[in-house]
Amino acid sequence: MTATGLLADIETVGRDPRRGGYSRHGFDRVELELREWFVAEAQRRDLAVRCDRNGNLWAWWGEPGADAVVTGSHLDSVPGGGAFDGPLGVVTALAAVDSLRDSGFTPTKPLAIVVFAEEEGGRFGVPCLGSRLLSGAIDADTARRLHDPDGVTFAEAVAEAGLDPTRLGRDDDALSSIGRFVELHVEQGRGLVDLGAPVGVASSILAHGRWRFRFAGEGNHAGATLLGDRRDPMVPAAEAVLAARIAASEVDDARATVGRLVPNPGGTNVIASTVDVWLDARAGDDARTRGVVDRITAMATDAATREGCELTVTEESYGDTVHFDARLRDELAGALGGVPALPTGAGHDAGILAAHVPTAMLFVRNPTGVSHAPAEFAEAADCEAGVAALATVLGHLAG
Repeated sequence: MTATGLLADIETVGRDPRRGGYSRHGFDRVELELREWFVAEAQRRDLAVRCDRNGNLWAWWGEPGADAVVTGSHLDSVPGGGAFDGPLGVVTALAAVDSLRDSGFTPTKPLAIVVFAEEEGGRFGVPCLGSRLLSGAIDADTARRLHDPDGVTFAEAVAEAGLDPTRLGRDDDALSSIGRFVELHVEQGRGLVDLGAPVGVASSILAHGRWRFRFAGEGNHAGATLLGDRRDPMVPAAEAVLAARIAASEVDDARATVGRLVPNPGGTNVIASTVDVWLDARAGDDARTRGVVDRITAMATDAATREGCELTVTEESYGDTVHFDARLRDELAGALGGVPALPTGAGHDAGILAAHVPTAMLFVRNPTGVSHAPAEFAEAADCEAGVAALATVLGHLAG
């Protein structure tokens, strides 16, 4: 089946009528349905499926073993996300296996497709949670305590899905089995559009992280409290949003975004007692990224002091600049006839694994340049070009 045909099979799963696009979050009802779909598709291809201790799904062509060639992506999304971010990498992997088999290819190395759990962090707040747990990049106790907006902990969610939360954590057996990892992903930007190329390879990922700014003031009555008597945390929270734009604009190639702001208790005629603001900050290297966050923190602290509020800043996740394995990148670009290499500002499971195993990424052109939104797109012809590229790469590495 084609990649677009496989995407069509899941196009109704997780549609979000309020936000538009899709809301598919780690171990929720929708994502569990997608996991069942993947297992069925893998078994239809006689791939042996297992779920590892951290909830990542592995589908093996042949016997699992060391020096495996592994590809795959994720099935979860951001709230109101697009149809391609994550699922494109999964369906192209399945279609690439079909293509290789149709050509008579038999791998001489173990070959697997992996679906990582909770890549977007849309439910529990930490991105790439499945690959972070597998590689030991996050402490298992920390992960177990993470909770979603309804107060459900990650430990409770994985237990409900049939996993043992006491076994979460670094998985040396799984990690040591990966000889090469290649993730295909829709491009999240316009690099390939500007280059006129349907497929490219990744060179690097910007340093990036997430921080929670909690502004604490005094809850009170919106009508009965004079302006001069207020300690309103929404005021410094609003200034922090503007500070993010100001600080990022002062640093080349930096990006800073506030995409989520939650007042407590959240009434229209109530001065909030606390306001939580989540900051996403990215730049070309560690020093510049942390410099942007320090500048935002300083401005937010000043704003909180002026309003008589307190500010607490918590780093929820962070990843330094990733430079993908240059030898593997160039090897794959050559196998594909010299496709372009380009950086990305988006984080991926491949970026987490890059600290441990030779890792590469393939990008498929996105004509809109939009991602994490319903307008995210890839033409059918470009999706099939991605399948052909991935099949070529897997055949080259596993042949």
